[in-house]
Amino acid sequence: MRKYELVLILKPDLEDEVRNEVFNRVTDVIKENGQITDISEWGQRKLAYEIDYIKEGYYYVVNFESDPKIVDEIERRARISDYVLRYLVSRIEK
Repeated sequence: MRKYELVLILKPDLEDEVRNEVFNRVTDVIKENGQITDISEWGQRKLAYEIDYIKEGYYYVVNFESDPKIVDEIERRARISDYVLRYLVSRIEK
């Protein structure tokens, strides 16, 4: 199992229920096939640049361990969600 970090930026105007549902939809893949080591909810922050005229985003940082094939499914779920502004999965080197 390899170590990864997921940064997930959601639209800032979402209600708590919707935001938690979107976040859980992405992290359920990790829970089923690996383990989450740390979740940091950074909250609403200003973006470095506007994305579709949106100036702020709601940030999550998730550290996890899983097989490399799971990363494709995480990215697929983040890509098809209308509520995700940006996402990035990075492998953490030893």
